[in-house]
Amino acid sequence: MSAFSGRPPAWSYWVVLPSFVLLWAVLAWWIKSPLLPTPLNVLETLVQESGSGALWHHLGATLGRVVVAFALAMLLGTGIGIVMGRSQTTNALFDPLLVLFLNLPALVTIILMYVWFGLVETAAVMAVVINKVPNVAVTVREGARSLDHRLEEMAIVYEFTRWQRFREVWVPQLFPYLMAATRGGLALIWKIVLVVELLGRSSGVGFQLHMAFQVFDVAAILAYSLAFIAVVQIIELTILQPLERRSSRWRQPEAAHA
Repeated sequence: MSAFSGRPPAWSYWVVLPSFVLLWAVLAWWIKSPLLPTPLNVLETLVQESGSGALWHHLGATLGRVVVAFALAMLLGTGIGIVMGRSQTTNALFDPLLVLFLNLPALVTIILMYVWFGLVETAAVMAVVINKVPNVAVTVREGARSLDHRLEEMAIVYEFTRWQRFREVWVPQLFPYLMAATRGGLALIWKIVLVVELLGRSSGVGFQLHMAFQVFDVAAILAYSLAFIAVVQIIELTILQPLERRSSRWRQPEAAHA
């Protein structure tokens, strides 16, 4: 039997993180420096910012930018990836450009968007989208290349429409790649959004981190960071993981008869 078979015990998920928090508390108590606040200090700051409404205002601003940039990046990246994965000519034409954008630093894109379009919301969202589209396209392209040609032939025999072929044949096979792009994209996009806000916006978590940095308020930096990490984790647990389980059910009968 494989050493990785079965599920780990429930307690194993509650060892490392509490131990880390305990170590943090001990170090903060020992050092006694404002540069390393205790977990309780960070919690007090979090409650204070929440009570004043500032936390919710800036979280909402950042989440709004994340949602818009994420939706646009996934839509454009998926379309580009499918086209490049299904056409060798198209892939050969645009692969050098894709590699260029993959290696273009996010900071350069952000600065250029602000220089060309000004410190406006459109420039901020465009900078995030431009940085994320290549990653989505590369991931989806690999999925499009691996589509089973036998299922494609079956769809042609049964005279599937283009929409039916996309929905019933392509989407189930592309789904693992879409989920990989989604999870990686969510983690990447919110980090880029914070940099965008730090450099040129007057609201959002990134803006608050910049303001806290100006006065070396480490408690505020950690409070806003942990709040947004919690939001992203909630999205992962309540939306992404259930969606992945539901959309992977089509594989279960095949696995059962393997």
